[in-house]
Amino acid sequence: MKRIVTIQDISCVGKCSLTVALPIISAMGVEAAILPTAVLSTHTMFSRFTCKDLTDQVKPIAEHWAEEKMNFDAVYTGYLGSFEQIDLMKDFFEQFKTESNILFVDPAMADNGKLYPAFDEAFAKHMATLCAKADIIVPNITEASFMTGMEYRNEYDESYVKEMLVRLCDLGAKISILTGVSFEEGKTGVMGYDKEKDEFYYYSHDKLPVSYHGTGDIFSSTCVGAMMNGMDWKEAVAVAADYTSECIRVTLEDPAKPWYGVNFEEVIPYLVKRIGK
Repeated sequence: MKRIVTIQDISCVGKCSLTVALPIISAMGVEAAILPTAVLSTHTMFSRFTCKDLTDQVKPIAEHWAEEKMNFDAVYTGYLGSFEQIDLMKDFFEQFKTESNILFVDPAMADNGKLYPAFDEAFAKHMATLCAKADIIVPNITEASFMTGMEYRNEYDESYVKEMLVRLCDLGAKISILTGVSFEEGKTGVMGYDKEKDEFYYYSHDKLPVSYHGTGDIFSSTCVGAMMNGMDWKEAVAVAADYTSECIRVTLEDPAKPWYGVNFEEVIPYLVKRIGK
């Protein structure tokens, strides 16, 4: 059995970060090890949430795993809340990188042209130094613009996205994947670039008229899980995009109209069938 370690915060209620990564990866037939960087009562779209920072636990946990000679087929990082956590992940990559495993970074820190309130441009540049050490990175267009220095645009063409993908790989990653890419009305998708093969790939589906917190985490978790099931990155991207879209569609049809996340649990049977389990 393959084993992924995913390193990010855990929101006890909220359907994001580790709260989605653990069940999705496990349902895909992959062992999911976790390293929580913080524990929140809920995600940050709720008011008056509690948060316990766990930065001081990252190094001793990593040291214990090294003593136990743990190995991971993929190391997958999500939301990181500080410069120190980024530096700890760079150390973790050095410690647990092998010739065959995958270092997968989702640089969750911005959306819709703006950084999250806790971050500034210096943080984005520091995140780029972690992406430089990754095999695969999956930013959205906002995150990519801050890391590459390219102007953020609401309207763009294919040449803009291709240039952004190349610049992302120039940071050091082997494969860059941009989420939330749309070249035509009513469609949205993902576009990726494999630097070694000098190859682009675009996959799209119908755009649904709503957005939910946590869907980026669902996409990334599904993508890395699919690769652990033997899919190449292009096949994995397609599965992750379709599963995320299906989660949104099912949630839209829910009479309870949940606002804080998608009903990804209901759609796990679709995902399991899609990967041939």
